[in-house]
Amino acid sequence: MTSRLEFWQGNTACAEGALAAGCNFFGGYPITPSTEVAEHMAAKLPKKGGVFIQMEDEIASMASIIGASWTGARAMTATSGPGFSLMMENIGFAAMTETPCVVVNVQRGGPSTGQPTMSAQGDMMQVRFGSHGDYAIIALCPASVQEMYELTAKAFNLADKYRVPVFLMADETVGHMREKILVPDKVERVDRKPLAADALPFKADADLIPGFGQFGTGHHVHVTGLTHDERGYPATTNPKLHADLVKRLVDKIENARYDMADYDIINPDAHKVFVAYGGPVRTVQQVMHDRKDKDIGFLRIRTVWPFPEKALAAFKNAQAFFVPELNLGQMAREIERHVKVPVVSIPKLGGELHTPAELIAALEAKR
Repeated sequence: MTSRLEFWQGNTACAEGALAAGCNFFGGYPITPSTEVAEHMAAKLPKKGGVFIQMEDEIASMASIIGASWTGARAMTATSGPGFSLMMENIGFAAMTETPCVVVNVQRGGPSTGQPTMSAQGDMMQVRFGSHGDYAIIALCPASVQEMYELTAKAFNLADKYRVPVFLMADETVGHMREKILVPDKVERVDRKPLAADALPFKADADLIPGFGQFGTGHHVHVTGLTHDERGYPATTNPKLHADLVKRLVDKIENARYDMADYDIINPDAHKVFVAYGGPVRTVQQVMHDRKDKDIGFLRIRTVWPFPEKALAAFKNAQAFFVPELNLGQMAREIERHVKVPVVSIPKLGGELHTPAELIAALEAKR
């Protein structure tokens, strides 16, 4: 496969990755620091036969991509923290109705309006648990402009394969940086499993994923956020049916967690191990480059949810894990659940990345 060299902003690369993946519907509302994604889609999508629509708010934006998805569109929206909060009810609806769609969150400082132009990673627990009830999602975290392109395209394939909303959890640093990237002539596409003519629209196969009964293709599909039976009709007072449905929605993702895990392991014999995702990856990479110390390891995560806990076990000699995050230690708590050695959270708020000196100081403070 051939490729070309481009010099793009991260948000531009995100939009281009979506276009390359076949995204043909974007419904959104402008919000810093994600607005360039919408601007680029507005300029490019109509020229490719797609539809761009600016909705009245983020609640409607999320609703629009759910509706578009059921017509067969590969649909996406982009937002940041305050808009992400508004989307949560409809995100739960997308999970319950098994609607494939992609949501980009270019994170900024919060809570509330916070720091619109500054970087953060404060939405990492919200993306997993933000809507009510039990459900599972997939969340990817890019650390470069190249990964903004590649992981956006990958998100569409994961959404279609597992019939689930998939999230690109970027941050302002990665969204607004500019780098050279290699753009392939073609990206892989995984299509939705079709619904057989005689199949019930919410009756799952052995992989726990039903076929997709796209509107307008002759299937009679009832779509509701209520607890529903395999026909798609409400069955809200049946305790067993509700338990079986919710468990399937979670298990179809959790059972495939190791198939979708995406991470790098550097220096697996090290005693001190960094774990990072998104923007802070850049600082860890600088430390690793400068120190060239085989006793410093690095677990670099791209798929954050489902969390790839087996990757932690690769560091058999680890005496401590160090977790730099642009929050007060959200994913550090998740790591603590899976290891028996100390987990050193290295939080940073205010909108700036950690400096190499800050990470080295954390290493040296732990003897």
